[in-house]
Amino acid sequence: MEFTWSKIPYALLTLFIVVNFGLLQTALIAKIAARVGRRHGIPIWQNYIDLIKNYSLRSHISHGVMYYLGPVFRLSGGVGLLLFVPSIYGSTMFSNLSFAGDLILALYFIFFGTLGMALGAAESGHPYSAIGVSRGLAQVTAAELPMAMAVFSVALQYHTLSVTDIVAAQQGGFQHWTLFTNPLAVAAAMLSFLGSMMRPPFDVVLAPQEIPIGPPTEYHSSYLALLQTNRAIFPIAKIVIYMNLFFGGATSWPVFFLKVFLIYMVSVLVGVVFPRFRVEQSIRWFLTWAVPIGILSILVV
Repeated sequence: MEFTWSKIPYALLTLFIVVNFGLLQTALIAKIAARVGRRHGIPIWQNYIDLIKNYSLRSHISHGVMYYLGPVFRLSGGVGLLLFVPSIYGSTMFSNLSFAGDLILALYFIFFGTLGMALGAAESGHPYSAIGVSRGLAQVTAAELPMAMAVFSVALQYHTLSVTDIVAAQQGGFQHWTLFTNPLAVAAAMLSFLGSMMRPPFDVVLAPQEIPIGPPTEYHSSYLALLQTNRAIFPIAKIVIYMNLFFGGATSWPVFFLKVFLIYMVSVLVGVVFPRFRVEQSIRWFLTWAVPIGILSILVV
């Protein structure tokens, strides 16, 4: 398959659908978590209000160049990850630019935004930014290890690094999903997924109720709006990767919405049940439980 300019409008349409779905879903998840804590929660449309408000603001505070590029890198990671994997399998319109990259490129985009955000926060001038950067990179490294092993196991199983070919191999019924043909790889990847979503018990970067750090306090105005936009895109884009690799992909938008929502709810369920880990507890948990399962999945294949 070759690149044609006609794919650009459909890629932008995919981005538009995912942004709105992400904004509505994150608000719904916040309301669910609030209801568990016997609170009312935010309105479903609150994310739209916040985005409009922040995009309309401008900042007169000057920092280093990397401070301004941090949100751009973060958003680029989410958008790039979404556009280089197929959203709807078998659809010419919504295959995006999946023919132009493979699974390695997708994994690169996952880490690209995190690294850019760390470099940006380091130039923010906030006295505790180094704490957030060290926490974030330490946990991301520990959480990405089992994911990398699961991806290696899946690549060995299907003899390809093409996301589209991996989805194609899982067609013909749910019994062909990687979930059933390679459950150890899926288990390792889902444990990694809990850490990558930055929800309890793995929200050690922002550390709620502990110290006032993180992008929500270091960034403001349109820079914060870029981060909020990425907060709607990036989790969905990561879940699309998981859906394609382990859960058979999606052949229509209703199936896409259902699978993404159910996979997202895994981290939500864990988040509302368990309290937050300390940094060393989080890293030790991944190295003790997730990494050995990832190694075992490779050995079995």
